[in-house]
Amino acid sequence: MWHDARVPEAAPPDLTVSDLRGMKRLRRVAGLLSFLHDNGCDRDRAGNRELHFDDYVLLVLLYLFNPLIDSMRTLQKVAELPEVRKRLGIKRFSLGSFSESCRVFEPAMLRRVVDQLAAGLRPVGRHELLSDLPGTLTLVDSTVIHTLCTVAEAMFLPLRDGTGRHRHAWRLHLHLDVDHHVPAAWELTDPRNTGKSDEKNVLRRKLSAGHTYVMDRWYAQFTLWNDIKAAGGSYVCRVRDNSVYAVLHERPPDQAASEAGVISDQVVEIGLSKKPHERADHPTRLVCVKCAPHRKRGKGRRKGGGQTGPTSDGVLRIVTDLLDVPAEVIAFLYQYRWTIEVFFRFLKQVLGCRHLLSTRREGVEIQVYAAVICCLMLNTLTGRKPTKWTVTLAALFLQGLATGQDVLRELNKPDNTGVRLRAKDELWKKLGY
Repeated sequence: MWHDARVPEAAPPDLTVSDLRGMKRLRRVAGLLSFLHDNGCDRDRAGNRELHFDDYVLLVLLYLFNPLIDSMRTLQKVAELPEVRKRLGIKRFSLGSFSESCRVFEPAMLRRVVDQLAAGLRPVGRHELLSDLPGTLTLVDSTVIHTLCTVAEAMFLPLRDGTGRHRHAWRLHLHLDVDHHVPAAWELTDPRNTGKSDEKNVLRRKLSAGHTYVMDRWYAQFTLWNDIKAAGGSYVCRVRDNSVYAVLHERPPDQAASEAGVISDQVVEIGLSKKPHERADHPTRLVCVKCAPHRKRGKGRRKGGGQTGPTSDGVLRIVTDLLDVPAEVIAFLYQYRWTIEVFFRFLKQVLGCRHLLSTRREGVEIQVYAAVICCLMLNTLTGRKPTKWTVTLAALFLQGLATGQDVLRELNKPDNTGVRLRAKDELWKKLGY
C-alpha cells in the first residue's frame, strides 16, 4: 500500500511577526531588477522608451501575484492606478508596446535574480522515508503550454485523427527540487517532443552531479541512464511493461516492502534486445510494485480527443541504480513523482501561466522566469509548499485586505493532510475496497 507523499517528516516551526516582515521583499524586487533597466535600449536612438525590461518584469509579477488580474487589458488598467504607479514606479503602457517590447529583452538575464533569491531558500521538509536519501531529489517532466501563437516554431504538425487541425504551443521542461519545492532548472522548446525538444535530450543538457532524478517511462533510455551516471547522478525510472531483461540476483521483499506493494526486487541486466553499446553500463535494479490495471482508451471529443495513456498490466516496473536503498523507498520515490504534476497545475492555474501574456518566445520565457521568481519568494517568505490560498492570501495582505495576524494564523496551521488521507484509506478498507 502506498504511503502518503505529502506528509513532511516534522511540522515546520511557527512563524513570528519578524518572519512576516519578509513580505516586504515583494516590494523590494524592483531593486533586484534595476540592473535590467537599460537592456534592449540599444536601438532607442531617440531616447523615448518608457517601458523598460525591469518595468515589464514587475508588471508580469504583478499579474502572477494577483488572482484578480486575469488578462493583459486588466493589467493595463491596474498599472494606471496612482497607488500602483507610486509603489512600483511604473508608467502607463499601451497594449501594443507591451506585446512588442519583449522582442528586444534578454530573458536569460533574469537568471541572476533567480540565483539571488535561491540563496535564501528554506527546506520545506522531506518525507521520513526519504530522510536518508543522499543528494538532491529532483523530479523531471515537461508540460505543454497552449497558445494562439501562429509562429511556425510553436506549431504542431496536423493531428493524426484526420481532422487536419493544428495546435500552437510551447513545451516547458522542468526539474522540481523536492527539498525546496521550487524549479531547479527549466527550458522552453517547441512542443513536438522530438529531436532537440525531446525530453530525454533536454535532460541531457541539464544533468548535474549529486542529483537523484525521478522520471516516467518516456525517459527509459539506457544511454540516458549511462549519461546520468557519468555526470555523477542517480536515477529512478519506470520502464515499459514489455522490457527485456535477465535476472542476476533475487532480493526477497521484507515486510515493509510487501506492505508498500512491492512484488519483487531484483538485480537485472536490462536491454537485452539492444546492441551492447546501447545497454546500461552499470548494475541496475528492478523493483516491481503492484498497482491498479489500466486500459488505454480514447478521451472523447469533449476533452479534445487523444488517449488516456498506455495500457498497464497492474505492475509498475521501476529501474534504478540505487542498489542499497530499501525497496519500499524506491516504490515511494516513484509515487512521489506525481508531485511535479501537482506543481504544473499550480504553475498554470494558480500562478496564471495557463494564460500567456505574450506569445513570443522571449515573452513566454520572461513569464516562466517570473513564475519561478514567485515560487522562490513564496518559499523564502513561508518556508512551505505554495498553494492557491497562499498566493491569494499574500495578494490580499499586500492590498491591505488581510492583516499580518491573518497571514500568521494561516501559515502556522498544522498540516493534517496525511492524517486525513490515512483515515480515508482505512475507511475504504473497512468498506471492502
